[in-house]
Amino acid sequence: MNYLAHLHIAEHTQTSFLGNFLGDFVKGNPDGQFNHNVVKGIRLHRFVDSYTDSHRLIKSVKPLFDKALRRFSPIALDMFWDHCLAKHWLDFYGKPLAEFSAQAQVVIANEKSELVDPLPQQFEKVSQLVWQGDWFEHYRDIQNIDFALQRIASRRPRMAPLAGTFVTLSQHYEQLSDTFFELYPDLLLAATAETKKETI
Repeated sequence: MNYLAHLHIAEHTQTSFLGNFLGDFVKGNPDGQFNHNVVKGIRLHRFVDSYTDSHRLIKSVKPLFDKALRRFSPIALDMFWDHCLAKHWLDFYGKPLAEFSAQAQVVIANEKSELVDPLPQQFEKVSQLVWQGDWFEHYRDIQNIDFALQRIASRRPRMAPLAGTFVTLSQHYEQLSDTFFELYPDLLLAATAETKKETI
């Protein structure tokens, strides 16, 4: 799952928006780096990533990608899942996506104000781009997913093959969309159970 899904899961589980957003930018043990709520959000982000990557449905769609591109499929699929969530947002949340995005920005800013140490520079850069560019609302258009994948692929030579993954997303759009509608509710249940486990 990508940024939008992680923030929606934070709302769904009533855990830290900042922690769930930070998950991709913090390496190693987060204990001691952040307060308890943010650490809990980071750990939930990692659980979501691990659960998704090992899910039977993910294993069933990875072969749709050419063998040379398969190792890049998790990134492409994460972007696609965010597209599906944005496109069908009101199936999963009771308020418009623009309202949720604005709310998330405020919540994250409030959580950041409670921290003492600075956050990773890359997180600050990406989060600023997310809000300035209205990324979540733009995710509704599948062509913007292609644009995002091309942009990621252009940053580092080793990521260049990622640019070719959009062909698979486009060719198997309906199958992958159906997969999302089966996968995401399952993931929400698992994330909720994981959150409750940590409170016991």
